[in-house]
Amino acid sequence: PPSTLFPYTTLFRSNFTPSTGYHVDSVIVDGVNQAAAASYAFTNVTIAHTIRVTFAINVYTITASSGTNGSISPTGGVSVNHGNNQTFNFTPSTGYHVDSVIVDGVNQSAASSYTFTNVTAAHTIRVTFAINVYTITASAGSNGSISPSGSVNVNHGSNQTFNFTPSTGYHVDSVIVDGVNQAAAASYTFTNVTIAHTIRVTFAINV
Repeated sequence: PPSTLFPYTTLFRSNFTPSTGYHVDSVIVDGVNQAAAASYAFTNVTIAHTIRVTFAINVYTITASSGTNGSISPTGGVSVNHGNNQTFNFTPSTGYHVDSVIVDGVNQSAASSYTFTNVTAAHTIRVTFAINVYTITASAGSNGSISPSGSVNVNHGSNQTFNFTPSTGYHVDSVIVDGVNQAAAASYTFTNVTIAHTIRVTFAINV
């Protein structure tokens, strides 16, 4: 403070305190913008001055990416204001599904979207996709076999052939696909599989 020996203040420091979620944006001294800082010091003060400080909200980046066979929206570096929410939506390609949702390196439950709530820091999110797999349940009656048999997994869009082998003295009698009788043959092929199926073959004695 001034005194009779030192009529002018030789040092005056202003400290700036942003509200939570905000930062110093501009420090304007005598109409000139200074570097943003937590304080400003006037030294060797010999005249009147003005000082004005402004604050801006913190903005955080959420880095969003996806694997092949699908997409995430929005993608890339997404800017989010302090305290806001941000939702990301996932769109698998046809025949694929969401396999993993990885947020800040931690695997979350697979879902069609993910929302960051009350964002107060930077984050990362990555989604991966996997091909749909369908089960064809294959069975045979007595006096012959089907190959492969049991629960057979088939990738989306793939083909799967089943071969029938009658026991000696028997022949293929019925080929029943999804409950519908097909023409008797030595094999049956599912083409471009996009749903689950059933197949059952029965055999009859040669006459």
